[in-house]
Amino acid sequence: MPLSLGGPTLDPLEEHRLFAALGRFTVRYRWPIIVAWVIVTVILVLFLPSLSSVEKSSNSDFLPSSSASVKAGQLAAPLQAKHNTQATYVAVTNGHSLSPADAVSIDRVERAIRSVPRVTSVIDQGVSADGRARKAIVEFDGRRPATNRDTARAVAQVRAEFRSPGTPADLVMHLTGGVAQSVDQQNQSGQTQTLTEVLSLLFILALLFLTFRALLAPFVALLPSVVALLAAGPLVAESTHIGVQVSDLTPILLTVVMLGAGTDYGLFLIFRVREELRRGRPVGEAVAFSLCKVGESITFSGFTVIAALAAVVVATFGLYRGLGPGLAIGIAVALLANLTLLPALLAVLGRSVFWPRVPKVGPARHGTWGRIAGKVVARPLTTLLVGLVFFGGLAVSMLAYAPTGFGDQPPSATSDSARGQAVLDANYPSTEANPTTILFRLPTSVWAHPDTLISAQLGLERSGVFRAVSGALDPNGTMASPEALARAHGLLARYGPAANLPPSTPGRVALSPAEYDAYRAAALFISADGRTIRYDATLQAGPSTSTAAARAIPDIRAAVAGVATSIGATANGVAGYAPAAADVGTIASQDLVKILPIVLLVLALLLAIVLRSLVAPLYLVISVGLSYLASLGLAVLVFELVGGQDGINFVLPFFMFVFIMALGQDYNILVMTRIREEAHHAPIRVAVRRAVEATGTTVTSAGLILAGTFGVLTATGNTQVKEIGLGLAAGILLDTFFVRTLLVPSVVVLLGRWNWWPSALSREDHSHDPVIPDDAVADGVHEDLEPLVRPLAGTSR
Repeated sequence: MPLSLGGPTLDPLEEHRLFAALGRFTVRYRWPIIVAWVIVTVILVLFLPSLSSVEKSSNSDFLPSSSASVKAGQLAAPLQAKHNTQATYVAVTNGHSLSPADAVSIDRVERAIRSVPRVTSVIDQGVSADGRARKAIVEFDGRRPATNRDTARAVAQVRAEFRSPGTPADLVMHLTGGVAQSVDQQNQSGQTQTLTEVLSLLFILALLFLTFRALLAPFVALLPSVVALLAAGPLVAESTHIGVQVSDLTPILLTVVMLGAGTDYGLFLIFRVREELRRGRPVGEAVAFSLCKVGESITFSGFTVIAALAAVVVATFGLYRGLGPGLAIGIAVALLANLTLLPALLAVLGRSVFWPRVPKVGPARHGTWGRIAGKVVARPLTTLLVGLVFFGGLAVSMLAYAPTGFGDQPPSATSDSARGQAVLDANYPSTEANPTTILFRLPTSVWAHPDTLISAQLGLERSGVFRAVSGALDPNGTMASPEALARAHGLLARYGPAANLPPSTPGRVALSPAEYDAYRAAALFISADGRTIRYDATLQAGPSTSTAAARAIPDIRAAVAGVATSIGATANGVAGYAPAAADVGTIASQDLVKILPIVLLVLALLLAIVLRSLVAPLYLVISVGLSYLASLGLAVLVFELVGGQDGINFVLPFFMFVFIMALGQDYNILVMTRIREEAHHAPIRVAVRRAVEATGTTVTSAGLILAGTFGVLTATGNTQVKEIGLGLAAGILLDTFFVRTLLVPSVVVLLGRWNWWPSALSREDHSHDPVIPDDAVADGVHEDLEPLVRPLAGTSR
């Protein structure tokens, strides 16, 4: 019969009926559920695409079409075949200059590259000014993403030609540039993902062994998340057909979030099952009852993360807009697995899950941290004030925040594309390294007024924002006159576009080899119709990959617009690494401001539903916001003030906000729902003590697992991934050990029954109730729920 302890009768039947039914279902049909998960996962892996086949590695790929750098890129379309993407083939000798034998080998390799599938053209750019290197532009069919398997195979085939027999021993060849770098980044990302998965699994298993001191429990807790990860990857990849975008960060973060958060959900249930087994329940009833009690907490914990990630769809930056829904799909699958597959596994394995420390009937055991936290909340005001001072001090470090890393993450220095870029840096003008590209669209062909080429170049050089400028007049560091190029055009135009001319002078054209090579090289800087001209420049502000260069882009765009006016251009643009980085930084900052209030509102609404209160969600959201500011301040302190970096990666504040806000609410929900459960039959201080003691070990274990999986990123990824990993790990630890288990319970004690306003519980006064022993209270509440779990008596072991 229902239990009454001095207040209105508690009727848990209606409140728990849904999850009680789910508990009975998963226990009764445990074997079909396990088989169904295996079959569905195998089908998804075999018949849907993989994440690596759809990911993008460039931040600029995620910019909207309205951004200035994307529009500038569109201006460059006449300079290359439609849909084509480019790489640079470069050969360099270890000697003083290229020999005739070297030239023969290079010609042979260029011919072989032209026959590689997906290669549409090879445009030789001639020999460098120092005579030690020669390069060519290799165009690939870009109608499919540059990071898919076909392009990766084509790049591998091109590089295989470098090892052809007869190549001089001192001649070294590389493939670098956009396509090659993207493929190398993809390969590097795949290796990082594999290492992340292995280290995450090992870390979680080690921590679970320490937590449970049991043989099977760690594997049972982790298995649903692993199965969910296998199933979610193909689902996220398939979702790209409905507009979800996948970056090279998606597989890595999907692994960490699903293994970390998914295992947390499993811990919520397993700890409660162990608690019920100690109270004497048979296995089937213990599993069903535990799901009945914590199923709502697990579900709403998952919903908060899903809702926060789904809210990111309002972002303009495609990286954010795609990453949010992709991870939300993963969390949804992990939630489903832990609500169905995990209870089925627990029902099948029974008490053996905890062997050799099989739970024995007796009083509940509480971890050391739970006992310490129970004592600390006895002084709630002191705890709260000390916590606010500590977190406020960390948050002050945010005043030194400076964003960096707006551009793409470079491939490994040992990759072929990185070594090839080093050759270009050493043997060609500095504008060739990571050039900022200037584009002008003219009303008529430049061949009618070739002096426009020199006028534009001089205008750019005198603007004060460029350190060096090169174009059609000096593509390889050797200056040619506008008149000489115009003369070559007049003689060679009948043979077709300059990009399609053969390596040697056709027919009896009266041009020297140098003049012929200069005209062919100019094809990259003058379009076939002569109306689009291009210049490559290095910036006065610094390397194009630097933050200073991105910040200088507004002035650079203004200078280019002035030159465009002086030469009568109808359109102009600035493309390349720095302009894209500037647009990424602007749009990403605007997105954070736009998304922040939406996520806060969504989380507050979900908390209001699960806690049946309008008061608790307010301070819970504020507590997570304080945790976020302190965590970001700690990241600034570590990376900038102590580490000496120029700033922290621009994506870190966004990821920290979304993950700490969403994942922090997981622990809020677990602790607060347990406090609410206890508050039905005890004074608030007693309810808080019991709840913190019961959930302290669960929350801290879950927090350590989640922080550890993010911490794994510091050992596996590039600088961007390391900053994300360390920042999120530190934020989760702060949130777990201080906010959830100390500050929030302190506020609950101070507010008393007002925590639950306007629900009926806020009108119940248990402050003068006799304190009933913990086990007696638990037994009474369990008696109320007997009708929900009794049907399982015949299936329990």
